[in-house]
Amino acid sequence: MNHFPRKRFGQNFLRDSSVVRNIVLGIAPRPEDHLVEIGPGQGVLTEALLPLCGRLDAIEIDRDLAESLETRFSGDHNFRLHRADALKFRFCGLSSGEKLRVVGNLPYNISTPLLFHLFGQTECMADMHFMLQKEVVDRLCAVPGDKNYGRLGIMAQYYCRADSLFEVPPESFYPRPQVMSAVVRLVPHATRPVDVDPEPLGKVVAAAFSQRRKTLRNALKQLFDEGEMRHLEIDPRARAETLDLAAYARLARALRDRQGSPTD
Repeated sequence: MNHFPRKRFGQNFLRDSSVVRNIVLGIAPRPEDHLVEIGPGQGVLTEALLPLCGRLDAIEIDRDLAESLETRFSGDHNFRLHRADALKFRFCGLSSGEKLRVVGNLPYNISTPLLFHLFGQTECMADMHFMLQKEVVDRLCAVPGDKNYGRLGIMAQYYCRADSLFEVPPESFYPRPQVMSAVVRLVPHATRPVDVDPEPLGKVVAAAFSQRRKTLRNALKQLFDEGEMRHLEIDPRARAETLDLAAYARLARALRDRQGSPTD
């Protein structure tokens, strides 16, 4: 396909057939599955997945690529293209009650905001399989004390179980990115691991990591004093990367109770 990759869309097209096979094996699509592909690009993964699933909705923002995809796959009644921005797309609107399986080689320049957009819609998703910059996958799968542990990983843990499947080298793409990539599987929790609303949790986590090198005493001083932290079994001298999800949930519940519930 004669298409010049557009930097503003973060386009790096997958060209390695062995990587495509490994992604398909990781997804293991079934005839009854409803797949949603974000950023199908030149349709390499689309072509491999479409014969194996019951329906595939593709979301593409690039008008030239969308036109080519429409021409190429319009003869398959299981395929439907949406010319849209994934950052604004309402994914659950595609479901008729079934759980969606979301896949894609996500543009690296918008991967974090796109992940947060998807986390807010996980109630209609069975799982997600994404190609991402390896650094982002490391952050998604990080545990307390890990150098990659931070806001993204904690919020991901709240919504999903994250598993890194395999790494993908730069030469698998055109143009070649300057970083390693990896494929991650995200499976939404049937029941959230902690009982807390996402809004106060996100606020506390964002504040804690806004000054990563500082102690919680300083990073959270606008939200809690030392006495409150100790009452919640949080050491004010600790740093943000040492706290697990349960500890952040205690802080978030305390913040919510102080501010009052949304229905108060």
